[in-house]
Amino acid sequence: MRHSNAANRLDRLPISRFHKITLLAVSFAYFFEFADINAFATTAPRLIDLWGTTVDQVAYVTSLSFVGMFFGSVIAGWAADRWGRKKTLIRTTLAFGVFSFASVFSWDIVSLGVFRVLTSAGLSAMTVVAVIYVSELFPAAVRGKYQAYAIVIGICGTPVTNLIASAVVPLSDWSWRLVYLWGAAGVFFVFFARHLRESPRWHESKGEYDKADAVLREIESRVTAEKGPLAEPAPPVEEPPAYKAPLRLLLKKKYLLPTLLLTVLWVTQTIGFFGYSSWAPTLLAKEGFSVEKSIFYVALTTVGAPLGSYLAALVTDRFERKWCLVAFGTVIAACGLLYGLTFNPVLIVVFGFLVNLFERGYTALGYAYSPELFDTRGRSLGTGVSYGLGRLSNAAGPLIIAALYNRTGYQSVFLFIAATWLVGALVLAVFGPLTRRKRGPAEATPAETSPAEV
Repeated sequence: MRHSNAANRLDRLPISRFHKITLLAVSFAYFFEFADINAFATTAPRLIDLWGTTVDQVAYVTSLSFVGMFFGSVIAGWAADRWGRKKTLIRTTLAFGVFSFASVFSWDIVSLGVFRVLTSAGLSAMTVVAVIYVSELFPAAVRGKYQAYAIVIGICGTPVTNLIASAVVPLSDWSWRLVYLWGAAGVFFVFFARHLRESPRWHESKGEYDKADAVLREIESRVTAEKGPLAEPAPPVEEPPAYKAPLRLLLKKKYLLPTLLLTVLWVTQTIGFFGYSSWAPTLLAKEGFSVEKSIFYVALTTVGAPLGSYLAALVTDRFERKWCLVAFGTVIAACGLLYGLTFNPVLIVVFGFLVNLFERGYTALGYAYSPELFDTRGRSLGTGVSYGLGRLSNAAGPLIIAALYNRTGYQSVFLFIAATWLVGALVLAVFGPLTRRKRGPAEATPAETSPAEV
């Protein structure tokens, strides 16, 4: 067999129980990623009191966590190509759960910082693989919507964790550790493993057409039993197998341009969002709000996060993702700036709610948009490197924010964050490829910069 025709065979499938179980599994992983990613932010105000931790130390731990995210993203891209999407998704999810559990037993800010760096590497690696996995298994015409649905469910981990933190952190001198124990529950993802299937597109990219065909036949038989006879797929487009994707592949024009664009997207998203979410509890506490109130106010704002992901699900396949990203980024900049200009508790919650709503929508759109700019051969590497560079950029972000706060005050932090979002929106508006007209049942050319099939 010279070609298993994975793309066209998957794209003509109706959404079935197979897709829904896959969606539930990815959503579970996302839930505990979002549950854990801001765990340090919710416990930092307490550690300032207990351990005498300084704002600069909070900045260093946060900064190094993003260095961990960079290495996790890059390693994930390599691992997903080498071991497959399914195996890497399972391993990376287990990794961040194990290191989050280790954080429960940290004894000072240094040990906690080490565990947070390792946890962050696992979190970022899992995200990269999950984005690719959904992109390759779901039909092209609706993959953006289901990518957003996964985040709608997963993002609930943020408000749930923040509300848990607001309740348990103030209880005693040790109860902040329960926040990390909660994040460690991601290890239960292992129970979904037997329900997942390897990406046939990955097998096909390796030249393993028989294995790809076997997985496709299993999926098709399950869908046929549930939905009835399937339509004939479009004929395949012959391409040579890609046995590996070396880093130098990204220097080719068709990969370099989308990689640079997505790097800007993820750099501005990372600094813009984590500059807000990682610092809001600490800065509010430093400005005179109690630890309990600062955590509680931030917890209320994160209720907007699931609604934002749902909003993205409504618009992602109906409009150009590029222009949705531009619009969302501009709104986030405005709301984030207004958040920083007020000390009224009601307005803090309102503008923080809007920041979370539109940012999580932005992230869901970005997860769907990113893989579409690459073909199968470059998708894992390009997505991993650009996402990783975005996370690496925030190694400097916390240090910049700490310096701004210490030298020029609270409001300058939010001026910086708003400017970051506007830069990202402008670059996307000018240079972002259009992808909507390229998506369809027989999708072959996902972006103007990538002439190969998605």
